[in-house]
Amino acid sequence: MPAAEGAVAAAAVADQMYGPKEDRKLVIVLVGLPARGKTFTAAKLTRYLRWLGHETKHFNVGKYRRLKHGTNQTADFFRGDNKEGVEARNEVAALAMEDMLSWMEEGGQVGICDATNSTRSRRNMLMKMAEGKCKIIFVETICNDQDVLERNIRLKVQQSPDYAEQTDFEAGVRDFKERLAYYEKVYEPVDEGSYIKMIDMVSGNGGQLQINNISGYLPGRIVFFLVNCHLTPRPILLTRHGESLDNVRGRIGGDSSLSEVGEVYSRKLASFVEKRLKSERTASIWTSTLQRTILTAQPIIGFPKIQWRALDEINAGVCDGMTYDEVKKNKPEEYESRRKDKLRYRYPRGESYLDVIQRLEPVIIELERQRAPVVVIAHQVSVSSFCIFLNLFLPKYALWMYEGRNSCRLC
Repeated sequence: MPAAEGAVAAAAVADQMYGPKEDRKLVIVLVGLPARGKTFTAAKLTRYLRWLGHETKHFNVGKYRRLKHGTNQTADFFRGDNKEGVEARNEVAALAMEDMLSWMEEGGQVGICDATNSTRSRRNMLMKMAEGKCKIIFVETICNDQDVLERNIRLKVQQSPDYAEQTDFEAGVRDFKERLAYYEKVYEPVDEGSYIKMIDMVSGNGGQLQINNISGYLPGRIVFFLVNCHLTPRPILLTRHGESLDNVRGRIGGDSSLSEVGEVYSRKLASFVEKRLKSERTASIWTSTLQRTILTAQPIIGFPKIQWRALDEINAGVCDGMTYDEVKKNKPEEYESRRKDKLRYRYPRGESYLDVIQRLEPVIIELERQRAPVVVIAHQVSVSSFCIFLNLFLPKYALWMYEGRNSCRLC
């Protein structure tokens, strides 16, 4: 077992062996006023934890509210002195929590409760429901930048199902701001239990991360991810290298140069990247250490190029340089094992897909940390892993452009 995977497995097992029973299941409860990036943070955490192999599910309380009470609730529904509204909102929060706990009993590991959860009474209700069943960590998102808030409010009104039938956009904005004012009157910042506070981490001007009573392997990974995480949109371009000579021959691995078709692709890629990033002040090109990615990036000029060994193709071990037909003929047991479980199959003296995912984690973290555009030119397994992280589908040869906030397109 590679060292990275072994360390991760050992830490996870230690948590399970020596931690309390309820610590084996984790609920992340988002806290914050509307338009503070809670749902975006929840989606990022869900992607990251799933990518690491943890069974994770995002429970959005707003969806429960709309299913039970409809989408035509005005700001008055969210008043703190509206007893019926408060009871209705607490009821749907409890329903979401009950569904989460039931899902955990069936094998789920990490549940993410996405709602304002802005009062201690609401949070105490959730902690009481989770008592003896799972561990709760509060993640509070705080933003004091008025320009960012105004942009988020308008984006929220534009995209939220609550305003899908609102024909007057500005009236929708006024209603949302009124709703926000009601929440501000009753808002109580988190100061209880285990918590992580993300303060002004959206604008790109630094920000703070405060943590309290956080311990264990998985909570530690979450803190590490959030330290490097931000909500600033920027394009990320993902592509496989151009066709290589070994691709033409159908051979696994190797370090061959590009075919004529691959060279054509590298020139077209350079033309696209230079046009797409022409207005950007800075950007970087990331490749593996293998020459087929380096040669694909070679025609791109004007941007620094960084080689990552972690982006290298999966190590095929004793099968490196063979075709799949040769593997089937000469190593039929290996061929069949791989066919049955490609994710976990490890080549003799080589790697599995899970090994590649583990070694890619530092690249993923650095990608999250970047605020400027990044072009990633890598291999089928590594690019596919990025696409799993970003919830994208990648055809065999294609260029994806990911622009944040779940916006992406095939170029």
